[in-house]
Amino acid sequence: MESKKVYFKKLNDKAIKPSYGSADAAGADLYACLDESVDIKPGETYFVHTGIAVSLPKYTVGLIYARSGLACKKGIAPANKVGVIDCDYRGELIVALHNHSTKTVTIEPSERVAQMVVTPYIPCDYEETDELDDTKRGDGGFGSSGRK
Repeated sequence: MESKKVYFKKLNDKAIKPSYGSADAAGADLYACLDESVDIKPGETYFVHTGIAVSLPKYTVGLIYARSGLACKKGIAPANKVGVIDCDYRGELIVALHNHSTKTVTIEPSERVAQMVVTPYIPCDYEETDELDDTKRGDGGFGSSGRK
């Protein structure tokens, strides 16, 4: 697949260009743009600046996910679970990191704090109707597709 250009602008001289950990990685690492280390106490959320803004291609969205190392080893993950960066947003990328652990966690300057996956989306027109098409699942809710 052909790669797409995502233009980024440094808003701070200390900002680091997003980068991929391997040739086939889906998410580009985002880095903390901090002057000094920050401690995030248990149950606290801290807004980590990245020092960059991006211009995403039309009909794409940047989805901000946790880095597995931070989430699994330290209990730190985006507070909103998945951040959504719309393709028309031009402000700084800021990651709201929440400490789910019972210990204070330190975020260092230039540390990789999240990853962004750029993916296409389909714009939709929502139209009200009195009837929906029938499916095998129907209106079965949470956990219903696994029933026997």
